[in-house]
Amino acid sequence: MSSTSVTAVQAVARYGYVPFMLIGLNGAGIAVAAAGAPKYWLLVVLAGAIATAFLVERIIPYDSQWNHERADGARDRIHVAVNETLILASVAAIPLLAAIVPAPQLWPHSWPFVAQVLAAILVADFGITVVHLASHKIGLLWRFHAVHHSITRFYGLNGLMKHPLHQTVEMAAGVAPLILIGLPVNVASALALAVAIQLLLQHSNADYRIGPAKYVLALNEGHRFHHLKWAGIGDVNFGLFTLVWDHLMRTFSYDPTRRFDSTQLGMAAKPDYPTGYLRQMIYPFTRGGGCALKSTTTTANPTTDLASDPTANYRR
Repeated sequence: MSSTSVTAVQAVARYGYVPFMLIGLNGAGIAVAAAGAPKYWLLVVLAGAIATAFLVERIIPYDSQWNHERADGARDRIHVAVNETLILASVAAIPLLAAIVPAPQLWPHSWPFVAQVLAAILVADFGITVVHLASHKIGLLWRFHAVHHSITRFYGLNGLMKHPLHQTVEMAAGVAPLILIGLPVNVASALALAVAIQLLLQHSNADYRIGPAKYVLALNEGHRFHHLKWAGIGDVNFGLFTLVWDHLMRTFSYDPTRRFDSTQLGMAAKPDYPTGYLRQMIYPFTRGGGCALKSTTTTANPTTDLASDPTANYRR
């Protein structure tokens, strides 16, 4: 392939990847859910999203070293399988929950299906963002959320690298209010796919471009700041789908000049955090899995503090 062809492919990936995932694949999922098609078709769309993510990460990597496994590939695939199964199980349980929860049927069934999905995304985004923020402030929650922050390379599957208990709490905060007002199963199915696609994009090792949308959408440019390993410094950009709540809570941070590498990721106070799947499941229940959360960062732009003293503030 000529250099011109390579450049053209890279340009398509750089500017077309996010629209293809957010509009194309989410659109396909919405169409499948709206038609009431068998749910396995949503898994087919998700498989396409994962394959696309891995392909684009190799065409336009942000850091080519992050495409190489560090004895973490099998572990991350287990995380994905377990947590995606939990998401699917929660969707399947919605009819049962709706039957036992005395909730008013306030859901806007008359809206176009795509509008119902977008409304569900916005409501879920708020609940998940609040729990995410709390997980950086409350020691008990941080014990389980720390699993996600133990990563030292940034790539698509990181999004579902979570302790299942923490994932359950996050999803409950996002979906429970929707269930209480009569969330339909088909809308929940499209929402579940949207969450998975968003996590792929948010943690993607792809140097894609989204222009000014990076200040509104919670994608990888902003989310890398969230994975800085120093407490206070990394306590920013909590949103899953949008950064709207971060702007309102003054937890938004972005510096276009910063470049990231593995030395800035993880947890500074726990560089030897367990890397095996089973140990990561057990560690939060141990004494060593606790933490003392203390931050002295008060500025609206934590990256400034990092530049002045990178060891003054870190997660424990």
